[in-house]
Amino acid sequence: MEIKDIEKLAELAKIELTLTEKENLLKDMDSILDYVKQIQEVNLPVQAGVSDIEIEYKNRNVWREDVLEEREFSGDLIKEQFPDSQDGFVKVKKIM
Repeated sequence: MEIKDIEKLAELAKIELTLTEKENLLKDMDSILDYVKQIQEVNLPVQAGVSDIEIEYKNRNVWREDVLEEREFSGDLIKEQFPDSQDGFVKVKKIM
């Protein structure tokens, strides 16, 4: 990868970069690509020396019956558990 590649990416992203930023991005991209190369080498079983390992898949049934849980639910119960209320409404922090 070269500086011209970084410039093309910056143009596509519609961002302006200084020369220092381009050089830093080039270093970062090079290290990322080197890491990807390392990962690709590990995923090849013959080259990585793990071709003699047998892959074992264990499938099991994870289905369960739906069970209706009885819960007490009421506005009064909620208001009791809420830290602050006024005139039958719960108070919350202002969001905007």
